[in-house]
Amino acid sequence: MTGIVIVGAGLGGLRTAESARAAGYQGPITIVGEESHLPYNRPPLSKEALSTGVAVDDLHFRRKPSVDDVTWHLGAPAIGSDLVARTVTLADGTVLSFQALVAATGIRPRRLPIDGPQAGCIVLRTADDALQLRERLIPGAQVVILGAGFIGCEVAATAIKLGCTVHVVAIDTEPMIRPLGAELGSAMRVRHEHHGVHFHLGRFVTGFVGDEQITRVTVDDGTELAADVVVEAVGSVANVEWLAGNGLDLSDGLLVDDAMAVIDAPCPMFAVGDIARHPNAWFPGPARRIEHWNMPTETGKRAGQSLAAVLSGAPMDTAAFAAMPSFWSDQYSHKLQSFGMPGLADHITVVAGSPDGPCIAEYRRDGQLVGVVGIDMTAELAPYRKQLMGQQ
Repeated sequence: MTGIVIVGAGLGGLRTAESARAAGYQGPITIVGEESHLPYNRPPLSKEALSTGVAVDDLHFRRKPSVDDVTWHLGAPAIGSDLVARTVTLADGTVLSFQALVAATGIRPRRLPIDGPQAGCIVLRTADDALQLRERLIPGAQVVILGAGFIGCEVAATAIKLGCTVHVVAIDTEPMIRPLGAELGSAMRVRHEHHGVHFHLGRFVTGFVGDEQITRVTVDDGTELAADVVVEAVGSVANVEWLAGNGLDLSDGLLVDDAMAVIDAPCPMFAVGDIARHPNAWFPGPARRIEHWNMPTETGKRAGQSLAAVLSGAPMDTAAFAAMPSFWSDQYSHKLQSFGMPGLADHITVVAGSPDGPCIAEYRRDGQLVGVVGIDMTAELAPYRKQLMGQQ
């Protein structure tokens, strides 16, 4: 046996290893990564790193000395597993055995089945994706972005800064409508349009046109858009295929309990980060995957503590898991920030400022505050975090 094997060399995997060490586990830890890079920060890939140039070394997370002895197996993703035999098979043929397994493989961008050439259509998830995209964002480039979520809007803002012409095509009626709601989404659309972004909302792409390389994009209303590069940003898919055949529910990531232990796993197994569908005591209801930057750290801390307990024969902490989701987004000079889960709301009220300027909106469900979003009001938003935590 090789102690703990963590499949996924991102923030969640790193924080899990550090937490296990902090909780007293001194045995071997192996971290497997699909990319050749050590864990690095991904949010800048659609913002400042994409604008100024992508240097992966500058994005590396600082690693605690306690994980200096971790074995890193990079550049070889997991392609299969046998949880009863306690083995994981990697793409390079390596078979790793384990006492305890951590799934930290996260998500990948969803791809649409669009007819036509695919060369020139880029997704943005990895540093290599960002490097490829940055080469194409030159002054005068015609950029078509599929999707008006945070990544699509952040790339749009960056591309505009770099002198590109930008068109955004999305089935949504307003950009970022799911986390922000229609009023704030509309206000952000106006900001983007002020900088020159062209939106095609309530629309979808029907095909790519070109010989080997995409040169035009056709929209369902008959519009044709010139395209030097297409950025596909239409959601995500959990990376669970390597766990197929083990009897687990893989319909939406991995269902875990409060200790981050995978439900119905036939061995000590935990899941962290974007792949984990977990409960949250501050937001009752079904277990949910929450794709916010801070959640890999929060789930990794709990999973590391659980691992150390299991492998020492001690009982796991069964206290209810509670973590405050938060996100931020920089678009032009504007800073959006949120606490809680505004997407759960059935009523949204702007309580400070105005959507066309700095503002704060409260998001409530059945009268209870479930989230808050601020635009250019970072300091004023801070007290809401304690309010959301204290009302439970």
